[in-house]
Amino acid sequence: MPHLSYGDVKQAADRIAGQVRPVTLAPAGPELWFALEFLQHTGSFKARGAQNFLAAHREAGTLPDTGVTIASGGNAGLACAWAAQRQGVRATVFLPKTAPEVKVAKLRSYGAEVRLTGTEYAEALAACEEFANATGALASHAYDHPLIAAGAGTLLDEITRQLPTLDTVVLSVGGGGLFAGVATAARHHGIRVVAVEPEHCRALNAALAAGHPVDVPVSSVAADSLGARRASANALHAAQQDRVHSVLVPDSAIIEARQSLWDQHRIAAEHAAATALAGLTVHRPLPGERVAVILCGANTDPSDLVGPGAGEVG
Repeated sequence: MPHLSYGDVKQAADRIAGQVRPVTLAPAGPELWFALEFLQHTGSFKARGAQNFLAAHREAGTLPDTGVTIASGGNAGLACAWAAQRQGVRATVFLPKTAPEVKVAKLRSYGAEVRLTGTEYAEALAACEEFANATGALASHAYDHPLIAAGAGTLLDEITRQLPTLDTVVLSVGGGGLFAGVATAARHHGIRVVAVEPEHCRALNAALAAGHPVDVPVSSVAADSLGARRASANALHAAQQDRVHSVLVPDSAIIEARQSLWDQHRIAAEHAAATALAGLTVHRPLPGERVAVILCGANTDPSDLVGPGAGEVG
């Protein structure tokens, strides 16, 4: 499979134009901006890749009547169901039986058929693959597909249009869909990329060390979104280019960053989004360095966010 190119990202931008919400940039400090991608449809950046994936297949005439299927109860599943609804095709989403009812209800609100199988993601994935083989449904993936990554990369072009003097973009990494797309676009613009992972969800960092994708154990407060066991080949290729830096942060820094987003900005972000901000504890910007931190999602329970001023009216 050829590596992702900037042309792929530009093509994705044309496909999804008018279908996704342009990202909002918010000043967050001296030479620091937050890219508020959690305001995207379905609450995360995943809507971009899902829309590009389905639109490209419709263009190519390869979007079957049986629709699309995916195994994911998280942001990818929500985005796939949303994009399928927009394209007027059926989405069949496989989840473990242990999936929270709130996720099931949200998926159904997008018109998805939800099938609960097994008790672990791997069992849901196997059932999804069996369903795709039996019905001819188009199998989607949470991150490991060039169309998914290219759609995510459109985010960086939107940021640079608003901030053409950007020096550095900071983002969290799970399996590497967002990272591969953003890093590909950033290389075109000459922008430094800081890829941030939890210490114990380090699929990309481990792949860099090994020189090829490897399986890693996952254990982090952000594992629900960043807990991929293996980074994609496209993500590794993007990480091996110049001006890309891989950093690891402990869970304590992620929790502190998430609380800080609430205390200082009243942003209720998920731990995956806070992981990117925690990266600034390792990559400390130089004087005058213009930095954008991508806050990638906010599908979270905010009940544990308490702090100064909470509940006050004034």
